[in-house]
Amino acid sequence: MPTIVHFEIPSDDIERSKKFYNELFGWTIEKFQGADNNMPADMEYYVITTTDDKGNKALRGGMLKRQSPQHQGITNYIDIRSIDEHSAKVEELGGKVILQKTAVPGMGYFAICLDTENNSFAIWETNSTAK
Repeated sequence: MPTIVHFEIPSDDIERSKKFYNELFGWTIEKFQGADNNMPADMEYYVITTTDDKGNKALRGGMLKRQSPQHQGITNYIDIRSIDEHSAKVEELGGKVILQKTAVPGMGYFAICLDTENNSFAIWETNSTAK
């Protein structure tokens, strides 16, 4: 069953946001070092590590510089089998795909959608051959 596998927080001031979430929830936020060669040169990405009440690693997230004034709110990424199938289903059910299938090289594909109430979310398809 599809489930939330990642979240992203846009920020105007990364250092201020890191401090806020670290002090509020104890989250660890570190610069992403993994696939820098696959990211635009001007894009910095930070990985958020959360833990449950027993100290076990929990859902991971990300933080990035706000991309535009419309880039608002936390985006939840929901893992699915096929971006193409689910994008069609979003539209069929009255939602909208506002950012079409986009590759994250070597990791997978995502699309940004709106539900029928204008809430945004992302769908994520893991695919190590994504280009």
